[in-house]
Order: sequence, then structure tokens, then C-alpha cells
Amino acid sequence: MEKELSEMSLEELWELFPIFLVAHRDKWKRYYDEIEIFLKSRLSECPVVRISHIGSTAIAGIWAKDIVDVLIEVSWDSDIEDTAKAIEMNGFVRMATEANRISFNRGYTKGGFAEKVYHVHLRYIGDNDELYFRDYLNAYPQIAKEYETMKLQLWKQFEHNRDAYTNAKTEFVRKWTFEAKKLYAGRY
Repeated sequence: MEKELSEMSLEELWELFPIFLVAHRDKWKRYYDEIEIFLKSRLSECPVVRISHIGSTAIAGIWAKDIVDVLIEVSWDSDIEDTAKAIEMNGFVRMATEANRISFNRGYTKGGFAEKVYHVHLRYIGDNDELYFRDYLNAYPQIAKEYETMKLQLWKQFEHNRDAYTNAKTEFVRKWTFEAKKLYAGRY
């Protein structure tokens, strides 16, 4: 009998869902637009301030995992857990809970990735460094290409270890997010 995803170890999940990068796909914008409409409809009673497309699929022309990342920001005077429950009730699986941050996925199956895969990041308004990073890389394609080159180099090295893959990119992301926040101070 096959294990449920919830019964698998992290190593088993990484084996089933390896890091796999693909050339930029125009469909990512459409997938984001679809999920944004869905989330706005399903979370209309929640204190959602902004929903945004983040991650590499939101950066023009670069290779990325075929996973659309979405940032949902809620008001500070709300209970983030209430919105989290509404997200779960609408077909998303909670991946992690940290202080003031909850992440979800959709599109992971016992057979691997579905056609459309999403990671949803739920945060309080203003916890949105990813927006600055996205905007900066879209404004500076040469920096975006450097990011892509680094990701392609890390891909096979960390194909079955998402944490190590993410950690290896951290210094680059922090550096350019810092520059972006100086350049775009007060944008979000």
C-alpha cells in the first residue's frame, strides 16, 4: 500500500518531488492569474490586503521550478490562523508554520507533481521582501541572468535537498533584496 504524502519522511518527499528547473514558460502568468482569482473569491471574508506573484516564475525570462509562488498578505490586526484555515479548506496543504508565516502547497500528488503546482506563502502585510527581489530582477535582467546561472549550477547538486538548494541561494537573494529595498523604499 502506498504511503500518503503526510506519512512520508522529508527525504522521501524530496525524492518524489526533486528540484527540476525548466526554461521560462508564459503559462506561469496565466496560472498565477487563475489562482489569484480563485483565492480572492474564496478568501473574500478574510482580511487579505494583497495577493502577489513571487518567486522565479514571476521573473521574466529565467529558468525556474515549474511551481508558481504566491504571497498572501493579511492585515496586522487579524489572526493569521483564521486565514490559514480558510486556505486549507480550499484545497491547500499546510507545509510549515513559523512565527507569523505559514506556507501551503497545492499540486503535489502520490504520483508526483500535478500539471499546476502552487506554493502559497501567508504573511502579515509588510513581510514581503520577495516583492522587492522580484521587481529588482525584472528591472535588471543581467542580475536575473546571474541568478539563473547560480540556480542552474545548484540544481543537480541539490536536486533532492530543497533546504540546501534554498540555503545556497540565500546570500545572493539577501544582497539584491537589500539593494532593491534601498532603490524602491516605501513601494510596498
